[in-house]
Amino acid sequence: MSRVAVVTGGTRGIGRAISEALKEQGHTVIANYGGNDEKARQFTAETGIAAHKWDVGDHEACLEGCAKVSEEVGPVGIVVNNAGITRDGTLHKMSYDDWHEVMRINLGGCFNMAKACFPGMRERKWGRIVNIGSINGQAGQYGQVNYAAAKSGIHGFTKALAQEGARVGVTVNAIAPGYIDTDMVAAVPEPVLEKIVAKIPVGRLGEAGEIARGVSFLCSEEAGFVTGSTMSINGGQHMY
Repeated sequence: MSRVAVVTGGTRGIGRAISEALKEQGHTVIANYGGNDEKARQFTAETGIAAHKWDVGDHEACLEGCAKVSEEVGPVGIVVNNAGITRDGTLHKMSYDDWHEVMRINLGGCFNMAKACFPGMRERKWGRIVNIGSINGQAGQYGQVNYAAAKSGIHGFTKALAQEGARVGVTVNAIAPGYIDTDMVAAVPEPVLEKIVAKIPVGRLGEAGEIARGVSFLCSEEAGFVTGSTMSINGGQHMY
């Protein structure tokens, strides 16, 4: 059955792959983005997927953005919280703004989007929320106390909200990607990247499509018995 799906950070990298995968699954997809208008226009031209701009860290913007989507194309049945930023640095060099902005967008965005869409899902007795965490939220990472804390918070948020939705047909799950071949990872210096790949048992970076296929399953009718779960897609780099 076709649903309306909103993918935050949905025009680039992993988010773009998720948007395209959900469209292939037959859903009406809205790709949210926060910054680059030109890239968003290019994305829509190439994929045929509408892109809507709002800041997921802004509570009112999320309420208004999701209300507009519901009015234009129908009630939101699927939310993929993918939007995220990095502001890396060791604690003694990290500013409060660097801490706050990562928490505001990466973790706060999950709350804001759920607050906008979860009530309607409960009323309709069907919904899928998938939150994109990170291997670094599971294992920690030097120089990322803000990012690791936000992503770890996403995993806890997922388990708690899943308990609220379980009896009314709303599942809430997370995916924790490892190192994926995206622009963000491409910015890592080559010597550092080589060391990262050396620690991945399968011997390579992941692909955005591999994350998207996990999201597609969790958003499907067949995944109705899966909730409160974190799917680790990391090539065996972190197992627990």
